[in-house]
Amino acid sequence: MQTEIQHSSPMMEVNQVLYQIPQPVQGTVVKRPSAQCKSPYMADVMMLSESGETAREILAHTPSLGCCGLVEKNSHVILSKVESATAKSSHRVELSIHEEGEHMEIVGVNPKLSEVIAEECLKQNCIDGLNNVHSYKREVSFLNSRFDFAGIDENGREFVMEIKTVPLADYVDAPKKEKKKLLKELPDDQKQFNKKIAYFPDGYKKTNTALVSPRALKHIQELQELAETTDKRCIMCYMVQRSDATSFQPSNIDPLYRHAVQTAWKNGVEIKTVQVKWDENGRCIFVRNDLPINLFDKK
Repeated sequence: MQTEIQHSSPMMEVNQVLYQIPQPVQGTVVKRPSAQCKSPYMADVMMLSESGETAREILAHTPSLGCCGLVEKNSHVILSKVESATAKSSHRVELSIHEEGEHMEIVGVNPKLSEVIAEECLKQNCIDGLNNVHSYKREVSFLNSRFDFAGIDENGREFVMEIKTVPLADYVDAPKKEKKKLLKELPDDQKQFNKKIAYFPDGYKKTNTALVSPRALKHIQELQELAETTDKRCIMCYMVQRSDATSFQPSNIDPLYRHAVQTAWKNGVEIKTVQVKWDENGRCIFVRNDLPINLFDKK
């Protein structure tokens, strides 16, 4: 279904609410995978009542698995109710409450949230260089991939856009074995809580040379192929789901993907970011659409 857009407002204002999780509730992960259901996408969560006075253990869907530690045992999370009679779980983990010393950052960990937010960004003109689009469709197939959005921009040119969720950020971007050493060597004045590097992707790798996400690699390579063979605008947009990062980069953890993003950009693919923040009430708030991107290593 094609959505025609009537733009009634200029560029999205900072601190504008983009999305509200319906009836959010807080909880603590007890076990993942669940003791009741061995799927890695399920967890046992001690969920608080809306008043916060009582708690009960429920089965919750964790769409991002453990999200590199953000949704594991003892993680504090924010959930939404699953409105499906056939679902195995009653709730879904949407956000993780990450604590670092006296600081707290609420991180979006459900990848589907990024698509919902991106759609609102299209409507509200807060993707840099993609303002006043005439129309768009969701989940459109080109080549051998299905991309999140395709539409017509303000100049009548077709665009194809893929959205990737970025929940992870740290003071250094490196594989686990190297990261521990690099963090120890990093001066304290370079470990400011709200000045991290956001990066994508990260996750389980069978070997050091394996890809983190073959699907993500396929998307960026096919965007490049479309850019080279058609007149479509081809866009990769990274949705940074936390406010404590001051830059973004395709991760050093997956050098094959990082190189593919660099090559795609050289061949016409637009690389963009949108940064949002979340609050304890489940509100997603626009931060910026010009987060610096470290596409190449500094010399």
